[in-house]
Amino acid sequence: MGQTKKLVLEKRELGNTGLKLSCVGFGASPLGNVFGRVSTEEALASVRRALDLGINFFDTSPYYGATLSETVLGDCLHELGVPRDEIVISTKCGRYAEGFDFSADRVTRSIDESLSRLRLDYVDILQCHDIEFGSLEQIVNETIPALQKLKAAGKTRFIGIAGLPLEIFTYVLDRVPPGSVDVILSYCHYGINDSTLLDLLPYLRSRGVGAITASPLAMGLLTENGSPDWHPASQELKSACRAAALHCKEKGKSISKLALQYSLMNKDISTVLVGMMSAEQVEENVSAALELSLEGIDNELLSEVETILKPVKNQTWPSGIQQS
Repeated sequence: MGQTKKLVLEKRELGNTGLKLSCVGFGASPLGNVFGRVSTEEALASVRRALDLGINFFDTSPYYGATLSETVLGDCLHELGVPRDEIVISTKCGRYAEGFDFSADRVTRSIDESLSRLRLDYVDILQCHDIEFGSLEQIVNETIPALQKLKAAGKTRFIGIAGLPLEIFTYVLDRVPPGSVDVILSYCHYGINDSTLLDLLPYLRSRGVGAITASPLAMGLLTENGSPDWHPASQELKSACRAAALHCKEKGKSISKLALQYSLMNKDISTVLVGMMSAEQVEENVSAALELSLEGIDNELLSEVETILKPVKNQTWPSGIQQS
């Protein structure tokens, strides 16, 4: 009996960093009990399954669960004895449970606090978290230079910026020395309902800046359960997404799976971050990625969903309540 070739989760290069990230990234915010309580056993099982299935990129922040996400992720990686060079760890600075602080002093203390919680000597990527809520001038003139010093000190290998409005990325990248920002993390702008990140990719590529996208399900819009009450999208957008989800369900399909596969199709995006809190969720997400690489996306279903969402395509919402 012939051996079946084992499918392996694709890895993609991140800008000019030399890092290779699994196309599905493990978003660790749920480990901070952001979406409901996750037991120690569930957290450990989800991280173990992710590693077993080829996920090597883990993203967290001191903001998630008021530092709990970092602590739990660090404990899991420590418990599993993962070789440091086999994983890519990203955390953030500037956004905390108590508010925003992008000062050089705070972000310098922040990385030491994060490293202690993560039980690491360094992170691979340190990102300024949701910079639109701070002063972009301060990010350019104070925060990024402070992060450069942390990079020189070996506490982070690379530097990133994260946020919702796409214009924040060009604003900062146009004003800092070339090479001082290695990666951007965008969310809710590369999915079936909003693909505006596409317009930014040539700009990022020309500067050697890697692109990570998060929230392929648009913070719950592209799910059968629908978005949470606090979601800032318009009623028109919520209704259209509900109709698209119902259409998929009636055909025996999952809009969430379709949405993740759509986000995974663009190879210029290094990884798609998905929040995970159970081994089952990990398996579902990796299975969707492997199915995409083997069979491609369901183009008929995608076309039908795009038609439903066409009136609200690329409709965004103001920065406000968010889970980035």
